Amino acid sequence: MESNEREPAEAAAPPVAAAAVPSARPPADPPVEPLAKPPVDPAAELPVDPAEPALAPGIAGLSAPYRVVTALALAAVGLAACGHLALVFLHVAPSNTVSKQHAQTVDDWIYPEFEQNWKLFAPNPLQQNIAVEVRAEVRPPGGAPVAGGWRDLSAQDGAAIRHSLLPSHTRQNELRRAWDFFTGSHDEDNKPIGERGELSEQYLRRIALNRLADDGIARGEIVRIQLRSATRAVAAPPWSDEKTDTQTYYRELPWWTV
Repeated sequence: MESNEREPAEAAAPPVAAAAVPSARPPADPPVEPLAKPPVDPAAELPVDPAEPALAPGIAGLSAPYRVVTALALAAVGLAACGHLALVFLHVAPSNTVSKQHAQTVDDWIYPEFEQNWKLFAPNPLQQNIAVEVRAEVRPPGGAPVAGGWRDLSAQDGAAIRHSLLPSHTRQNELRRAWDFFTGSHDEDNKPIGERGELSEQYLRRIALNRLADDGIARGEIVRIQLRSATRAVAAPPWSDEKTDTQTYYRELPWWTV
């Protein structure tokens, strides 16, 4: 039987929330904070004058007057070095016309500080130990002159250069060459032979006085000095049958007034 009553309509379905659909547009980047600027050197911000030339290194960076003075000084040093080498060459070279013509000039420059010799390579090299000693007659304040004891200057030089990585050329050769210069220009009676003999005395006396003054041992006024040499032959090696006289022989010079 058909009923006139109509069935209730189906209840309307509740609205369904739409599902979140991912957007095709990428998310926006977060804001980036600006980096802190490094400190700026105030001197770097100063304007540079393009007309001002940059300073060159070395001598070229000096002003014109200083460049002239430096150039003259270098030229003088170069000429002096060349002249010294030329005079030394004429001194050691075999006798020739130039060395004979300028012999006096060469000798005045070479002796006594720059004298050269070949004893190390001579047929008879040195086989003796020669020590130079000195003593002084000193007048103390308000007293009479008193002679002191002998001091071995060669031993002092040897102690100064022993075990030294950079030994002094002066300590090695000055006193030794001065004594050779003296003995070569004096006879057996210690009398000078020519002008070189007098020059060698002055040179040796000056060295001795400088040593006494530097050491400060001679207190008071030095009135006179006296030098002597102590010569002793080098002993033969143990494996040799050679007999060597190792006694010490002295050669005393007269007193020199200061």
